[in-house]
Amino acid sequence: MNRVENMRARLAVLEPVLLEIIDESHQHAGHLGARGGGGHYVLRITSMQFIGKNRMGRHRMIYSALGEMMKRDIHALNIQAHTPDEIY
Repeated sequence: MNRVENMRARLAVLEPVLLEIIDESHQHAGHLGARGGGGHYVLRITSMQFIGKNRMGRHRMIYSALGEMMKRDIHALNIQAHTPDEIY
């Protein structure tokens, strides 16, 4: 399973209505984190579970779902987390 597939599998616990993961690692070739093997990603996720949670709470939920990937596989993660009634 590649990193994006692994991220999708782990984020499934949040029951996303929309889940988009964009791998931008190629844009960061040569950066310190890229040399260490960590990727750069944009995450767009919409979930009912975010209702009543502020931005930090939503990010904590995402970091928890991704678990160890945040330490070894992901160097940078641009998170856009919304509820279904919020517009991007």
